[in-house]
Amino acid sequence: MKSIQEFSAFKVNGFLTLAIGGVIAGVAIWRIEGLLEPLQALTARLNNLNSSLSVPEVISWIVVGLLILVIPSISGFFTLEPNEAVVLTFFGSYVGSVREAGFWWTNPFVGMRKVSLRIRNFDSKILKVNEAQGSPIEISAVVVWQVQDSAQSRFAVDNYEQFVATQSEAAIRSLALRYPYDAETATPSLRGAPDEIMQALREELQARLTIAGVEVLEARLSHLAYAPEVAQVMLRRQQAQAIIDARRQIVEGAVGMVDEALKRLSEEQIVNLDEERKAMMVNNLLVVLTSDQNIQPVLNTGIPYA
Repeated sequence: MKSIQEFSAFKVNGFLTLAIGGVIAGVAIWRIEGLLEPLQALTARLNNLNSSLSVPEVISWIVVGLLILVIPSISGFFTLEPNEAVVLTFFGSYVGSVREAGFWWTNPFVGMRKVSLRIRNFDSKILKVNEAQGSPIEISAVVVWQVQDSAQSRFAVDNYEQFVATQSEAAIRSLALRYPYDAETATPSLRGAPDEIMQALREELQARLTIAGVEVLEARLSHLAYAPEVAQVMLRRQQAQAIIDARRQIVEGAVGMVDEALKRLSEEQIVNLDEERKAMMVNNLLVVLTSDQNIQPVLNTGIPYA
């Protein structure tokens, strides 16, 4: 496929062109009476040659000729708003683009097609796809994009807006297949690494949309959830994993506190404990520190050791 790159087209300030056209029209009207006598002489000579033309007919033909030249030139005027471009074609050939806002005039025989250069959003529909571990999920994204090359967007694809929508959904599906929904290790996941996922999605979209002259400014997930048929199971799994992680942290903290208590008792010689008493103390402290309920202390009034 032939690649077409944008370049600037021929254009003239529209107000200047109007002024020049007005001057020419004014001069023509002013001089029309002075042209009548030469036209009469020319008509007389033509009559001597058995010509059927009269003065009014000659003037009529001149007026028609001027109209043929003037009327088409009016179609060469066009206006552009900020962040807008017009793509010009001449008998099927691309002859350039105009990006500057204002009132312009160009070749009246060119075809004109306006292209918006404004920033736009594409909000994808919620897609159902299997993530890297095979679990069905629902996912959608918001893509912020802008046309950078008006010629490519006009000629490289049939409909660049539809192309952006289709390729965005394809990139979202591809992203979901490469990453798990959630991961226990340091592996990047859709839920656990939003910045990395956003960058990966933007890069894949840019690779897909460059051919259409489109720049992807931002791409981020707007919806992420397990599919309804597995949502309850996965929720219980997440809750169980959260409980395990919390218990692990509690146990690690309790062991550290017990170890610190034993070291201080030994270093400061507050009390001398044999191994059996240390084991009992460790057991009691761990029960108190790791229990999820309030512990009621039991006072031993007897003598536990002889």
